[in-house]
Amino acid sequence: MKVFVFLLFLSLTFSSCQFFESKTETQDQGLDLTKIPKFNKDLAYQYIEKQVSFGPRVPSMASHQACAEWILSVLKASADTAYFQEFETKTYDQKTHKGKNIIAKINPQNPVRIMLSAHWDTRPVADQDPKDPKKPILGANDGASGVGVILALIESFKEKKPAIGIDIVLFDIEDYGQPENSGFPEMQDSYCLGSQYWSKNKTNDFPIRYGVLLDMVGGFNATFYKEGTSMMFAPNLVHRIWGIASDMGYSSYFKSQVGPAITDDHSYVNSIGQIPMIDIIHLNKEGESAFAHYWHTHKDDMSSVDKNALDAVGNVLLYWIFDEN
Repeated sequence: MKVFVFLLFLSLTFSSCQFFESKTETQDQGLDLTKIPKFNKDLAYQYIEKQVSFGPRVPSMASHQACAEWILSVLKASADTAYFQEFETKTYDQKTHKGKNIIAKINPQNPVRIMLSAHWDTRPVADQDPKDPKKPILGANDGASGVGVILALIESFKEKKPAIGIDIVLFDIEDYGQPENSGFPEMQDSYCLGSQYWSKNKTNDFPIRYGVLLDMVGGFNATFYKEGTSMMFAPNLVHRIWGIASDMGYSSYFKSQVGPAITDDHSYVNSIGQIPMIDIIHLNKEGESAFAHYWHTHKDDMSSVDKNALDAVGNVLLYWIFDEN
C-alpha cells in the first residue's frame, strides 16, 4: 500500500458516502463481556509464525502455494464453507501470475452480513531495505498479522458462534505494487490486484453491510489512527469501532485523531465493490514514513510482532461482531 501525500480534514458531509448506518459509540448498549468468547492472542501469534515459516508468500513461488493450502485448511476446519477464488493478472514487471483470494463464510444463509479481510501475500522486493532491496520479505506484520487475527477470531467462534453472517476474504497480490525506479513503464493501480479482482467479481450471496480490513495490526507500539479513506466512506463505522476500543481500554492503540488516507485493499472494495469498508492499519502521524520503520524491509519478521497489539485488535473486533444484529 502507499500513502496519499495529504491529510483529509473531514466533515459530516462525507457520511453520505456510507451505504449503511452503523451504531455510533454513543449507542452502545453495554454488551456483557462474559457472553463473548475470549480472543486467543497466543493462537493469533502462532498463526502468524506458521505463515512466516513458509518463507515469502510471493505469487508463483512454491511457498505461496503451500501457504495458501494451509490457510484454506484452517478455514475449512473453522468456517461453514471455504474455497479459493482464482484469477490471473499481470503485474508491473510484465509478468503474469495466478492469484488466489481465499474465501470463507460464517452463517452463510444469514442475509445480515459483515466482512473481514486482510492480504495474505508478501512483497516480492524489500524496496525500503538499504542492504538487500531486491529480495522478497517475510511480511510478519505486513500481511501475516491481519490473517493471524482473523484465523484466531473464527477459531473463537467454536466457543460461541455469532448470530450475524460473516464473509471472510483474504486478498492475494496486494503487495506486488510498483516500486520507485523500477525500470518499467508506470502502471496505474499496481497494488491490491486481488481486491480489485474481487471487487469486480464479488463472492457475496447477500449484500454486505460493511467490512473491516486488517493490515499491519501486530506491531510493537502500534497506533491505529482513523485512516482517511475509511473516514470518507464509512465514518460511522470508524467511530463505532474506535469507541468500542476506548470503552475497552485500548485507546493507546486506537487513536482518536484522523490519519493519512491510504491506498489499500479497502480503497477498491469501497470504490469498485460499493461496500463501505474501513482499514485498521498502523500509521505514524510524524516521521519520514507513514508506516513502521521496518515496512518493506527484511526486519519485518517475527521480532516485529507484539501479542498485545494482536490482543487489542482481536478483542475489539469480537465485541463489535457480537454487538451487531
